[in-house]
Amino acid sequence: MRIRSARVIVTCPGRNFVTLKIETDQGIYGIGDATLNGREKAVVAYLEEHVIPVLIGRDARAIEDIWQFLYRGAYWRRGPVTMRAIAAVDVALWDIKGKALGVPISDLLGGKSREAAMVYGHANGADIAQTVDAVARYVDLGYKAVRAQTGVPGMALAYGVGRGELHYEPADATLPTETTWSTHKYLNHVPKLFDALRDAHGTDLHLLHDGHHRMTPIEAAQLGKALEPHRLFWLEDPTPAENQEAFRLIRQHTTTPLAVGEIFNTLWDAKDLIQNQLIDYLRMTIVGSGGITHLRRVADFAALWQVRMGSHGATDLSPVTMGAALNFDVWVPNFGIQEYMRHTPETDAVFPHHYWFADGLLHPGDAPGHGVDIDEALAAKYPYEPRQLPVARLEDGTMWNW
Repeated sequence: MRIRSARVIVTCPGRNFVTLKIETDQGIYGIGDATLNGREKAVVAYLEEHVIPVLIGRDARAIEDIWQFLYRGAYWRRGPVTMRAIAAVDVALWDIKGKALGVPISDLLGGKSREAAMVYGHANGADIAQTVDAVARYVDLGYKAVRAQTGVPGMALAYGVGRGELHYEPADATLPTETTWSTHKYLNHVPKLFDALRDAHGTDLHLLHDGHHRMTPIEAAQLGKALEPHRLFWLEDPTPAENQEAFRLIRQHTTTPLAVGEIFNTLWDAKDLIQNQLIDYLRMTIVGSGGITHLRRVADFAALWQVRMGSHGATDLSPVTMGAALNFDVWVPNFGIQEYMRHTPETDAVFPHHYWFADGLLHPGDAPGHGVDIDEALAAKYPYEPRQLPVARLEDGTMWNW
């Protein structure tokens, strides 16, 4: 079964998505997600100029060899652009193999460890009262876990405060929006949010929070310690993880579980964090980490150290990645939770899928492959729109981590 053609489809049904479609000489096709939020065209160029030409004529069943060729064969390897291009190829090939054999990808991985994946939604509010109400809406929908973010007094355009109840897309302008940040004000305010949430919703609901790389290690330790009475499911991205040793300092001061990794690309970004047990959950994604072939190796390594998977699942990942991720989630033994930001109706129409939500869980369905398709005619009605993520400055003008 040889690869006959491959092409990139870019569409913007509310936000930009990059999809790779690979077709074989037997008429079977597979699709993979290559979206890099705010840098989509960089991956398009990488795929069209450097990857697609070397795929034509290869055996579509040789997933491992093709992965190694694209990774080892690229002297300038790793990084978000390269690994997303590899992921798109990898997921499309797993999709093809599942369709050829008539089984879902979870069966190819070894079969299910669970029937469905627990997911969490995003509850955002301009103030604490709005966030408490937003969490209530998710509870009413059946969610067992909710990430809670709130606006901070004196800070406009705070991270996580969306423009709708269920849909949140931060990449909102042709040039980056500049926001202002104060860690001091944030640290004073966030514990009050979780006081209010526990008062309103009790102790059974899993609550999560995202620091979005904004704190120094000792500031993150202070927040983790302050939130210990509320028993968070996790505190996400408390500090930038380029320095993996930074998490050792946080770990020394708090028992609040820590999660990190949505911007990681390979095992090497997380190796020390895992083997030194400095984190509890790894947020690496299929689309950001070179596909299923690489992420399953990362998950197996993490399992040795009792680190569980909690993959990123924001709207900057297309339903293609969600379908692949759910097949991965129901297989992976050391599963923790799956992020689930709902896509717009327009996106769901462009990417018809077999997964569904019920009682706080996402079910992948039993369709062959990953169970997601693309309506190319509909996708063509939503042309690419240049958009970038915001940036952040401290109140004195210093550039900071958005």
